Amino acid sequence: MWLYIIIAIIVIILIALLVTYNSFIKLNNKVKEAFSTMDVYLKKRWDLIPNIVETVKGYAKHEQDTLKEIVELRNSSYDKMSDHEKIKTNEQISSDISKIMAIAEAYPDLKASENFKDLSKQLAKVEEDIANARKYYNGTVRIYNNKIEMFPSNIIAKIFGYKSKNMFETSKAERENVKIEF
Repeated sequence: MWLYIIIAIIVIILIALLVTYNSFIKLNNKVKEAFSTMDVYLKKRWDLIPNIVETVKGYAKHEQDTLKEIVELRNSSYDKMSDHEKIKTNEQISSDISKIMAIAEAYPDLKASENFKDLSKQLAKVEEDIANARKYYNGTVRIYNNKIEMFPSNIIAKIFGYKSKNMFETSKAERENVKIEF
């Protein structure tokens, strides 16, 4: 009799362990999927930046320091960056895009340029897509981190080496209100 009870308890514990472990696999894959979705839009913006910078360069020759900083950030190889490096670099790029748009405000001819208008529209669309992808990514990371931190699943997370993931947050510069008119 006692043997059956002990076996039943062991079976229940093993089933709970397997279910929790599988839920970590599922959540980790959702976080990866969410990052990949966001990564597509970040890469799209990454590829759009040189066109915007070149367009602005033609009009704003004495704003070279700001443009040089953006080009230097952009020159690193996106595909070789870790997820964390991609997040940090794109936070800086978001701040620098605000600077580009502020430069554009000072040059009415640039604002009127069809090329700049088209690039600005593309950038606005990509930024909207990035914002939506960030929301999805942060939502999946929140669910994943809750599972990592809550009892009893936190015990299994420690056993199998699952760690909390960082959310994609805006930088302090991005939180400031920047007026951009096209």
